[in-house]
Amino acid sequence: MSDLTKLTLSDALGGMAKGDFNSVELTEAHIKACEGAGKLNAFITDTHDLAREQAKASDARRASGSVGKLEGAPLGIKDLFCTEGVKTCAGSKILGDFQPPYESSVTANMKADGMVMLGKLNLDEFAMGSSNETSSYGPVINPWRKNEDLVPGGSSGGSASAVAADLCLGATATDTGGSIRQPASFTGTVGIKPTYGRCSRWGTVAFASSLDQAGPIAKTVKDSAILLESMSGYDPKDSTSIDAPVPDWVSACGASIKGLRIGIPKEYTIDGMPAEIEKLWQQGIEWLKAAGAEIVDVSLPHTKYALPAYYVVAPAEASSNLARYDGMRYGLRVEGENLADTYERTRTEGFGDEVRRRIMIGTYVLSAGYYDAYYLRAQKVRTKIADDFKAAWEKCDALLTPTCPSAPFAVGRKVNDPITMYLNDIFTVTANLAGLPGISVPAALDADGLPLGLQIIGRAMDEETVFKAASALETAAGFTAKPTKWW
Repeated sequence: MSDLTKLTLSDALGGMAKGDFNSVELTEAHIKACEGAGKLNAFITDTHDLAREQAKASDARRASGSVGKLEGAPLGIKDLFCTEGVKTCAGSKILGDFQPPYESSVTANMKADGMVMLGKLNLDEFAMGSSNETSSYGPVINPWRKNEDLVPGGSSGGSASAVAADLCLGATATDTGGSIRQPASFTGTVGIKPTYGRCSRWGTVAFASSLDQAGPIAKTVKDSAILLESMSGYDPKDSTSIDAPVPDWVSACGASIKGLRIGIPKEYTIDGMPAEIEKLWQQGIEWLKAAGAEIVDVSLPHTKYALPAYYVVAPAEASSNLARYDGMRYGLRVEGENLADTYERTRTEGFGDEVRRRIMIGTYVLSAGYYDAYYLRAQKVRTKIADDFKAAWEKCDALLTPTCPSAPFAVGRKVNDPITMYLNDIFTVTANLAGLPGISVPAALDADGLPLGLQIIGRAMDEETVFKAASALETAAGFTAKPTKWW
C-alpha cells in the first residue's frame, strides 16, 4: 500500500468509500508521521489513543452504512478550539492544563461528521502573531527549508506546518488579520477565511471578537471546501452567527469562471514588493484571463489605512477579552500579597511579551481621552474600507491579490521588530475589517524554492465564487511541489 499520508482529504475519503483502506489504517499512518515530526513542533498535545478509538468507531459506522462528510479522516485542531476533556491552552502559560468541560461548535460539527482528531496544534499565543514564534510552547518550524529554520507564518503555523508535512489530511485554523491565509502562503497549502459569521465562534478562545473567524487549512481547494462545509453552520449560541444554509461549495470547485469579473486593486501594488511577487500576480491575472475571466481595474482608496486601523481595533478587543484571565477560576494562579497583587503576578507571569504588548496598546486606545482619538476613528476607517469593497463589487465579482509581501523568512529574524512583523498582514487585514471571505492558493516557488501564494477575496456570503476562482487558479498554476523531508 502506498503512503497514505500523501493523499488529499478528498482522495482519502474516496479510498475509504471504495474499501481500499479503512480509517484505522489511515489514522495509524498519520500517527506514525506525527511521531517522527517532533522537530517541527507542530502539535502541543497529541491525542493518538483517542484518535485510534475514533477511527475504530468510524470504521464501525461505515460498515453499518452511516457515513459523515469527514468520516474517518485524521485531522488536526488548532489549540484555540475548546475540546471537551482535552487540554486547550491557546499557546499560553496562563491557561495551564485547562481541560474544557465543553466542545467548541466548530469541532462538535466536525466530530458529528466523523472526524478523527490527531491532536491540538501549536499557535502564536492567543493567536497574536504572524510567524508562530510567540507560543509559550516554542516556535513552530516550517517543513520548507533554506539552509536554516523558517517560520510557517502565524498564528495558525502549527496547522499549516502539519498539513504541509503530511501529518494530517487537513486542520482547523482561525483568521483575525490573515492568520489562515498568510501561513497557507508560507507553507504551500490552501487556506480560506470565510465570511464573518459563517463559522460559530462559540467555544473558540477569543482574540478580537469582531474580526476572528474560523476556517480550514488543507492540501487543495476542494479539500478546503469539504472542511469548510463541515465547520460552518448557524449556531444560536453565537450572536454573530449567520442564520443561513451551508451551500454545496465542493461543487463550485472546478466550475467554469467564464465571464467572471476579477478586480485588480491598484492600491495592492506597494513600494518594495519583491519583483517575483509582482510577476506572480501578473501571471495570476493571465491564468484567470485564459480561463475566461474578465480582468478589471478597481480602486480601494482606504487600503493604506487598513493596517493602522486593524492594530487599534484588534488590540482594543484583545485587552477586553483577555481581562478574564486573572487566575481566579482556571489556569495559572500566582499568589500575591493581596487580590490586586495576585492579578498582577498571574498576568505578568502567564502572558508572553507579544500578548502583553497588545493588551497595553488596547488598554491605551480605550482609555479616557484616547477613545475618540484612536478607537472611534479606527472604526470609522473600518467603515470606509467596507464601503470601498461595496463600490468595487459594482465593477467585479472577486479580487485577485498577492497573499503576502514575502516568502517565509528565518526563525528569529523579525520577532523582535513588531512593526516589520505586522506588515506581513498588509494584503490580508482588509478582508477581516470588512468581514469578507478570502482564500490563499499556492501558485509558485520563489528563486530559493520557497512557496508563494495568491489570494482571492469575494463578496460577503459568496464563498461559491471564491472557490470557483481559487480552483481555476489552482488548475492553472499546477502547484505540486512538496518540501523535501529533513525532520
